[in-house]
Amino acid sequence: MHLGTILYTWLKGELVGVDEYGNRYYQGRGMRHGRKRRWVMYKGKSEPTKVPPEWYAWLHHTSDQPLSETAAQVMPWQKEHLPNLTGTSGAYRPRGHDAAGGKRSHATGDYQAWKPH
Repeated sequence: MHLGTILYTWLKGELVGVDEYGNRYYQGRGMRHGRKRRWVMYKGKSEPTKVPPEWYAWLHHTSDQPLSETAAQVMPWQKEHLPNLTGTSGAYRPRGHDAAGGKRSHATGDYQAWKPH
């Protein structure tokens, strides 16, 4: 976090809530362009993918009310959060990707190019 963000939060922010990852959500005390400014202070490393959908909707003024306790309940079908692994050794690489050391299978010849009439 930047010192300026911390100072701005202390001076102009009011805490609205905290999510299961420890991220803290704030809104400004005054109005700006007809609505209150909203922001998040991440716990630890800034990881925007750790913002739950309900809080994301609140941050972007899609919903007026912040996260409710019922909406925060984890459903049994939900997977555990994974950070964005792009650019790391854990990034997804399909079979045949050069970085994965594989070779792609040859084209089968079933492709037909589109021809304008």
